[in-house]
Amino acid sequence: MTLDLETARTIVAGARAHGREAGYKPLTVVVLDAGGHVVAVEREDGSSIGRFDIGRGKAQGALALGMGSRSIMKRAEDQAYFVAAVTHAVGGSLVPVPGGVLVRDGEGALLGAVGITGDTSDHDEAAAVAGIESAGLTAQVD
Repeated sequence: MTLDLETARTIVAGARAHGREAGYKPLTVVVLDAGGHVVAVEREDGSSIGRFDIGRGKAQGALALGMGSRSIMKRAEDQAYFVAAVTHAVGGSLVPVPGGVLVRDGEGALLGAVGITGDTSDHDEAAAVAGIESAGLTAQVD
């Protein structure tokens, strides 16, 4: 299975709905396939400048290291030089805070990642998980 456009749009819609229901600030949702290609992006009205790059960096970081960006943040706290080196190695596109979540199918195969930004990092992550689960897929935050 691949992460196709229809599934990506379902993830985006689910994440945005979660954000609205929870009263989050305007979100930007970036969905990448397993190869790191952008499949879908939506930026809500009022979302600040630079949010696409931040969301993409959260998702790309998760793909690059095979773990959710919450775990990357913990790693950055313990191994700052390593995360700085990886950030450089992947062209600067790694944002080590919660909001980047891996997407897996029911059998555990990696399909891609979602990066969300706009509210607190914890809320961004919760919206990503909600969006992934709304598509019937599994969210990996660690």
